[in-house]
Order: sequence, then structure tokens, then C-alpha cells
Amino acid sequence: MSNTTERRECEFQLLQYVPDAVRNESVHIGVILREQGNPHAEVRFTRDWRRVRCLDPDADTALLEGMESDLRRRLDSGPESKLMRLLEESLSLNVQMTEPKAYLAESLPAGMEELMKLYVESAPRERAPRLSGRAAIHARMRSEFERAGVWELLRKRIAVSEYTRPGDPLRIDVGYKPNGVIRMFHAVSLEPGIATGLEMAKVLAFSAAALRAGVERVERAQLELTAVIEPAARVGATDEEPERLEMYRFGVETMEEHQIRVLTTSDLERVASTARRELRV
Repeated sequence: MSNTTERRECEFQLLQYVPDAVRNESVHIGVILREQGNPHAEVRFTRDWRRVRCLDPDADTALLEGMESDLRRRLDSGPESKLMRLLEESLSLNVQMTEPKAYLAESLPAGMEELMKLYVESAPRERAPRLSGRAAIHARMRSEFERAGVWELLRKRIAVSEYTRPGDPLRIDVGYKPNGVIRMFHAVSLEPGIATGLEMAKVLAFSAAALRAGVERVERAQLELTAVIEPAARVGATDEEPERLEMYRFGVETMEEHQIRVLTTSDLERVASTARRELRV
């Protein structure tokens, strides 16, 4: 029997990050693979965002990682639904799909590994740039939750519009619901020179009351909203740098004034341990 007859007839699509449609530059970030005649599909995004950052240094890789989880959840919860509609609802304007292509795979997992190596993964000799800002905080969050064994149990990229009003663009990074309380965590960088960090602190503060009321109405639960930031010393917010310290304090106090709990990345091991206990892993 030939290898061809042993393989499954499948089709795949590549997911591309396109930061600027006018310039039409793109980089492959993931693969969708499904067996022909089967509505179920496998999806995987890269874990190495070096190529994306080379193309777009300001890319929100935390959002892209959350997009993968959201897409997988939608596919798992409704495999009988039309795949294209699910994809269109889940993908942002900066992420596009290629046309389907035929592919013969020994199995879906083996095929996914092969396609990721062929089209998506970076060459191993490349040196990864140091993460900074919100991306670094989100990566630390993910690492601690993964170490505690609870990452896959968390909700990702939680749409605030589910609790406030249609059109609200804010998405909270992760959350879970133990015993009548919903805990949500969002990375907020207060690194000096990154204006979007302080803007995010203000957006989160502005949204907190409506989000809290919406959670009580929809979930019949109390909301504990936590912002995760860098330790002050790590971003140079010290007495020797008074301007930086003032900006840092402004961000922290703005959020705390709106009943947002503010923790630093140094607290994440404890946070993840609590999640492990509450989720009974």
C-alpha cells in the first residue's frame, strides 16, 4: 500500500498577520487544518512572535494569542456550524486567511506539525528580541498560569461588550469564575515612554463600573478586576526619576480609585497558585 493511500485527504488555510493592508506585507502566524467531509477543524498559532515583531514592533501579540483560544473554543463548542462564519467572527482586520489548499496527512496532529514547520515557525538560529511593555506582562501571566496547570481552563480575551453594550471594543486578557466571583486579569504596562500604557489604565478605570454592573446582571456574580503591572523599580519609577515615578503612581492610583486591584508581575506566582486551588486542578 502506498503512502498516498494511507494518508487522509485534508485541506488547510494559513493565517496571516497583515498590519498594513496598503503595503500588503504579511507573515504567517497559524494554520487551520481539517479533514475533508469533517466539520471539525484544528487550529494552531505560533508561539514565536519574532517575525511578527520584525514586521510590526507595536503588534499586540497578547491579543493574537487570545484570538487562537477564542477561535478554538468556538470551533469546539459548535463544530456543526459553518466554519467560515466562525472564522470571520473571530479574526480581526489584521489577520487574514489564505484560500483552502488540498493536503494529504497521516493524521491531523502530524499534519499540523508538518504545516507549522513548513510555513509558520521561525528558523531556530534567529535570536528572539526581548519582550517589553504589555507583551512582557502578558507572557509572564501566561507562563505562571501554565506552570500552575490552569491556562487552558481560563477564559481568554473576554469581550467586555457581553456585559456593557454592543460595540465596546475592550477585551480583558483572562478570567475564571470560582464560587460566585468572577476574577479577571488584564496586563497594563506603566513603562515610561509608552503612552498607551497610561491610556489603558484610564480605559480600564473608565470601564470598571459598567463592567462590574454588567457582570452582576448577566452572571449573578461579583467581579474582581485585577490589573497586572511591572514593579516600579523595573521600569525606573524611583525617587531618582521623579517624573517617571509620578506617571507610574498616576496609573496605579487611577485604577485603584475605580476599585481595580493592582498587582505586579511579582505577585503572579501567588495568583496562579490561588487559581489552581480554586479551579481544583
